[in-house]
Amino acid sequence: MNALTEVQVLDAEERLRLAMMASDVAALALLLADDLLFTNHLGHLLSKHADLAAHEQRLLTITELRASERHVRITGSVAVVSVRMHLTGSYHDVETQGDFRFTRVWAQDGAGALQVVAAHSGVVA
Repeated sequence: MNALTEVQVLDAEERLRLAMMASDVAALALLLADDLLFTNHLGHLLSKHADLAAHEQRLLTITELRASERHVRITGSVAVVSVRMHLTGSYHDVETQGDFRFTRVWAQDGAGALQVVAAHSGVVA
């Protein structure tokens, strides 16, 4: 495996953003590691299966997801991204709009593809 570049990580971030907005479960399934640990803005720990189900069942809909700042740190085949996003959408039919901070850990799988292995989101006050 080759060391990651910031261009690769930013490309994966953009593919993830577009897949989240489109609730593209097939694309999300490729971008999220099977053993994903995702802590959402409510402090709940979600698996890949739960995250995909929320999109598939339209429990989560995102109509806007726009980055205002992004920080990328790369060490070998792992990258940590912290991004502030303005999000508009709904979760379990509760409308939401605001700024959120997402921290994601990207790692290369056996074939060298980037996948999110851990993520956390929080509301920016």
